Amino acid sequence: MKADERVALIIPAYEPDEKLLKLCRELKEKDIHNTLVIDDGSGEKYRDIFDEAESMGFPVFRHAVNLGKGRALKDGFNEVINRQADLIGCVTADSDGQHSVKDIIRCMETLCENPDALILGCRDFNDENVPRKSELGNKITRNVFKYLIGESVTDTQTGLRAIPVGFMKHLMGVAGERYEFETNMLIECKSMDVPIKEIVIDTIYLENNASSHFNPLRDSIMIYKTFGKFLFASLSSSVIDIFLFAVFCRLFKTFPYYIIISTVAARIISAVYNYLVNYKVVFKSKDSHRSSGFKYFCLAVVQMGASALLVNGLYSAVGGSEVLCKIIVDVLLFIASFYIQREFVYKSK
Repeated sequence: MKADERVALIIPAYEPDEKLLKLCRELKEKDIHNTLVIDDGSGEKYRDIFDEAESMGFPVFRHAVNLGKGRALKDGFNEVINRQADLIGCVTADSDGQHSVKDIIRCMETLCENPDALILGCRDFNDENVPRKSELGNKITRNVFKYLIGESVTDTQTGLRAIPVGFMKHLMGVAGERYEFETNMLIECKSMDVPIKEIVIDTIYLENNASSHFNPLRDSIMIYKTFGKFLFASLSSSVIDIFLFAVFCRLFKTFPYYIIISTVAARIISAVYNYLVNYKVVFKSKDSHRSSGFKYFCLAVVQMGASALLVNGLYSAVGGSEVLCKIIVDVLLFIASFYIQREFVYKSK
């Protein structure tokens, strides 16, 4: 079946081999011509491969130096949007032979049926052909992603994606120049209310995935930088809270109920800091301060009361250090608070 010409195909490639040309030949056999190949600074050694792709009718957009997969995709988005007014969206596919033409066409068709959704071609990581590093890396990433973002995605690192044109335009301004851009794309789905639809694709690994330029150490660190802002806001707020709690305990030691007084005073200051960081940096809320601020205030009051009562109760029961009791209680409250903030306080309407 011929793919809809209103869906472009973008193939980012860095130092490709014959598998890129094999893919081009198969695309040509299926009469898929609305395609753009991105040479991400592969150099003169690989010039012949890109020239041959061009001779088969596949235009090549070239980077003078390697800028990364994220930049290649953004440049590809810009190019196909500018050259085609009736564009529905695009499909991105890797050049290393892992994505079959059959699955590329299925992604195109699924996008046409769901023009506002991000379509993910997801591999089966229980397949015996999957290299161990790929299986382990994906399972860790998707579990962390589900916890921090609240989205359940089977294959967070898939390069086979169908992206609607409106979302493409938004993504060109999203951070990430290398592999972390694909994770940022999934995070943006949450904040932009873009639905995610998955289709199961063939799980193809050639030569144990030797041609992949994904570095599991370097690029995993870059991907997890994306999640750092979530942890920073909470941890820095907790440090401020605990430090102020310790100071206030010393100041108010002679007062009755000094633990509760210290908890309230410290929490008010740290809560204002935490709210502003979460609003502007972490969740990038589009709600007014009146709306999100009121919801955060309600949560802060409940959490503050729970912390004060639980810390006071724990200290009365076991004694020891007030600060240690507070750390134990607040770690447990943090888990509940994170989910409530993500799903209620800052969630887009």
